[in-house]
Amino acid sequence: MFPKFLLTAAVLAFAAPAIAHDAVHVVDPYARAMGANARTGAAFMVIENHAATDDRLIAAVSDVAERVELHTHKADANGTMKMMEVPEGFVVPAHGNHALARGGDHVMLLGLKRSLAHGDTFSLTLTFEKAGEMTVEIPVDLERKPDHAAMGAQKHSH
Repeated sequence: MFPKFLLTAAVLAFAAPAIAHDAVHVVDPYARAMGANARTGAAFMVIENHAATDDRLIAAVSDVAERVELHTHKADANGTMKMMEVPEGFVVPAHGNHALARGGDHVMLLGLKRSLAHGDTFSLTLTFEKAGEMTVEIPVDLERKPDHAAMGAQKHSH
């Protein structure tokens, strides 16, 4: 007969992948591009982690762009904000969230293959270290006002 703790451990081991994937949720996603002929765009959202352990967003892909990268803004020595890739991704803390917002961390869409018109949607697949892949439908919202708390009061450049 199986000891009860081994049976419980076996059940939890098989249930863990389903629980881990259900633990990550994307809230309020949207994307923007600067103009009809823009070659770049960005996607923003809040990633919630309902799990008891941290997770990490490590990659994103979409057929709307030639390349998709995880980016952030950092101040240089002069206080000018510069955008840069974050190859290690973004930690989403246990029982917490991580905001991808204008002027901060975001998903960068490079080499757009089509224009992103207001009201359009496209698929974006996010890859997490623990939760695995999750595909999200991203609406294009060109009218949304920036979140000034996330952008700060510094100058921005690419």
